[in-house]
Amino acid sequence: MSSETLVAGVDSSTQSCKIVVCNAETGALVRTARAPHPDGTEVDPHAWWRAWRQASGDGILDGVQAIAVGGQQHGMVTLDADGEVVRPALLWNDTRSAGAAADLVSEFGGPQAWAEQIGLVPVAAITATKLRWLARTEPDNLERSRTCVLPHDWLTGRILQDGNGFERWTTDRGDASGTGYWSAHSQDYRPDVMELAIGRTIEVPEVLAPNAVAGRTDSGMLVGPGTGDNMGAALGLGLAPGDVVVSLGTSGTVFARHADPLADASGALQSFADAEGGYLPLLCTLNAARVMNAGATILGVDYAEFDRLALAAAPGAGGLTLLPYLDGERTPNLPGASGTLLGLTRANATPENLARAHVEGMLLNLVAGVAALREHGVPVERILLVGGAAASVAVHDIAPLLFGVPVAVPAAGEYVGIGAARQAAWTLSGGAGPPVWEISIDVVAEPGAPDAGAEIVARYRDAVRTVHGIG
Repeated sequence: MSSETLVAGVDSSTQSCKIVVCNAETGALVRTARAPHPDGTEVDPHAWWRAWRQASGDGILDGVQAIAVGGQQHGMVTLDADGEVVRPALLWNDTRSAGAAADLVSEFGGPQAWAEQIGLVPVAAITATKLRWLARTEPDNLERSRTCVLPHDWLTGRILQDGNGFERWTTDRGDASGTGYWSAHSQDYRPDVMELAIGRTIEVPEVLAPNAVAGRTDSGMLVGPGTGDNMGAALGLGLAPGDVVVSLGTSGTVFARHADPLADASGALQSFADAEGGYLPLLCTLNAARVMNAGATILGVDYAEFDRLALAAAPGAGGLTLLPYLDGERTPNLPGASGTLLGLTRANATPENLARAHVEGMLLNLVAGVAALREHGVPVERILLVGGAAASVAVHDIAPLLFGVPVAVPAAGEYVGIGAARQAAWTLSGGAGPPVWEISIDVVAEPGAPDAGAEIVARYRDAVRTVHGIG
């Protein structure tokens, strides 16, 4: 490929459609565009298409030779016999299928069976649970459904349909591994899980190899298989062994690349596949940056002042501990929970301590994910902080203390889109692996006094155990 070759990556997230155009050889960013998605946990997929059309206008794809889509995981998009959408998609953060998840765990033989055979223990986010909910609640819509695809699958297919290059619905192993009916251990669909969920099977997308061609538009643009957003971010960041990503967006995630699938019966870690042929053990929480947003709202301050207040408090927030389950929680599996502030006294009831408790609480729920990776033999040598809240100077200061390892903050970037673009470049080249793209690191911080951090972590675990009886 010459230095002139352009590729594009799409990040079709909960909030928006973002497109990045990159130099295929170096990864240098050439241009970007974005358009918003509607709010909610249930969205008509055609809204994603309208956002795509808006973002991809004004010639942003001029000269692009290959494209791939990274998308929000788990969402249930049901299609009828004509390929038309049956009902609005249920997104990953829709918790109405929590009861269905608990039933499926039991009916399949319990958490250990799920972990050992599938690679995850279902919670409300997982697609199979949403199909069970559909079967129970909207049987007529289930009867009309002939195919179930994921959000990135649907957008990939629509791009090909619009470009007269559609042949069949496709996905990749990374996103498929978040459905509950594709096994990270056998690397294949499990029709028995689909039967268990809805009493029959419906069509599912063909799982393509990481750099396979999903199709080609009539303009000649190759379309790659795409992947889930977390797998796209891992590919965009070029994770090395020992690197662990902690993403602080609307949701929080902890993930690392690993050579083998894991089996975590606790359900904390989900053994997803990655976008390069390996695996991506991952913990996901519903509450991350929104915890800091809530703290700033309570205190009536902007983000700069919130950071200042948090940094003015001593580690441990004077004894305050926040369990940050403001919108229920996915990990730990507490869909009906709310936030809890413990240890409040007249002595520690200060704006500074309250701000710090929000930052610490947000991070401590993700510290548990890093600990789970260690327990399963995944090396943890460095934390890479990404996402909106990773820009916080309070997070930069507090995170190394709590995680206990060096913390690095990559340069701000759309890493899901960059990862999708990197996959597109790999698809275009046909090479043995994705091209090497350099990622710059803006901030590196070393851990502070280990005893102070360990005390705060232990207090948080005790609080979770006391309030919710787990841990």
